[in-house]
Amino acid sequence: MAELRRADAILHAGDIASVGALEELRGLGPPVHAVLGNVDEAALAELLPAELVVELGGVELGMRHIAVSEESLLERFPGCAAIVFGHSHLPVVERRGETWLLNPGSPTERRRAPFHSMIVVRIGGGELFPELLRVT
Repeated sequence: MAELRRADAILHAGDIASVGALEELRGLGPPVHAVLGNVDEAALAELLPAELVVELGGVELGMRHIAVSEESLLERFPGCAAIVFGHSHLPVVERRGETWLLNPGSPTERRRAPFHSMIVVRIGGGELFPELLRVT
């Protein structure tokens, strides 16, 4: 939680589950940018978009929960320095051309992933520096 409290922003790729969980995340301090997940309660559909583009540190990051394919994400968010997605709970930190594809996995619901995880992204000089963190 300390990493999240020190962050400039928190990006959540969906499956927050409840309004209470969203409020708890917002209570950590940094602004929260989130998209709707497929297991989120109906009330979150009133609060969260299905997709979003966020500008941080002079770069744009696209966000969407479900990715039909990595190619479809790249087409959907042209010009974004990174695309943050979720759904599979399998971590991805991969560069495709000029764009980072980032799936943080999950700090809470590991499912088929080898471990609980999240991604910290540092931005400097118009570049992104993502790091996958194992959450214990």
